[in-house]
Amino acid sequence: MGGDRGPRVIVPSAVNYLHRNPEISIILVGIPEAIKAQLSILNVKLSHRLRLYAATEVVDMNDQPSLALRSKKDSSMRVGVNLIKNGEAQACVSAGNTGALIATSRFVLKTLPGIDRPALAVILPTIKGHTYMLDLGANVDCSPEQLLQFGIMGSALVSSVEKKEKPSVGLLNIGEEAIKGNETVRQAADLLHASGLNFYGNIEGSDIYKGTTDVIVCDGFVGNVALKASEGVAQMLSTYLREEFKRNLLTRLVGLFASPIIHTFKRRIDHRRYNGASLLGLRGIVIKSHGSADNYAFGFAIERAVQEIRSDTLCQISKHIVESPYYLANQSLQSQSPSEKEIL
Repeated sequence: MGGDRGPRVIVPSAVNYLHRNPEISIILVGIPEAIKAQLSILNVKLSHRLRLYAATEVVDMNDQPSLALRSKKDSSMRVGVNLIKNGEAQACVSAGNTGALIATSRFVLKTLPGIDRPALAVILPTIKGHTYMLDLGANVDCSPEQLLQFGIMGSALVSSVEKKEKPSVGLLNIGEEAIKGNETVRQAADLLHASGLNFYGNIEGSDIYKGTTDVIVCDGFVGNVALKASEGVAQMLSTYLREEFKRNLLTRLVGLFASPIIHTFKRRIDHRRYNGASLLGLRGIVIKSHGSADNYAFGFAIERAVQEIRSDTLCQISKHIVESPYYLANQSLQSQSPSEKEIL
């Protein structure tokens, strides 16, 4: 029910994904009337592969996380996350309110042992292929220990999904030198050096799209700003390119001959192909789709969930955490069951 367009995007995207992947089943969670209306338009019937699970409430995009967590306990978001906890689903994909999804998921599913807070990890295109960056907005303020946890989780994610033995991990900073950055980042660098990870060291913003490292670690404030700035640059380039080819008759003619190249270029920088941020560190798989995702983009968020299920990402992250020198040196680290107040 979440996102800018709700069932009008989610339902068709789920149906299309099922057509392409006959081994997958999907549960649509939300207001039955709204979902059935979209199924009727598509002339699709519910089946053992496409089920409906009713919810009576909806978390609005402008709702405070506290309202969603305390007052909307039968929302589509809460019911969907509960399906993971109860073993009825292996993953939850939502385009809804980010803060509410993080708070609800953390409260219902709890974090893994050794993890303080979950982090949003997203795939970004690079010159060499792609990289994984976290955190993208779940945690605005982070301690050095939490940045270390992000590095461990990101490394485990790449190991499981990409089948890389020792993914390289970089710490986003204002310079490569060890003396650069604030105290939190410098302490995080020391912890990452001693973590047993394949720590590359500090990287700068220009390294993100060079593909310098497989994993990029940063706090949620920096990560979210970097991501949104990147999306803006991509949209600007696309607009500029389109304007130049429409400038006059000659440029239109050139554009006609160059259309295959233009199409390929637009596809490579199309942020919709990288939709679906993984909420890592939970005892369950939760994927956050962009709220403005269309049918095409939401399909990639579903695919992200399926990849993590098939790669047994949860088990891999747990293993990397408990085997890390930091965890072994702090055996008292256990995932507590946070209260609503602590989460909010």
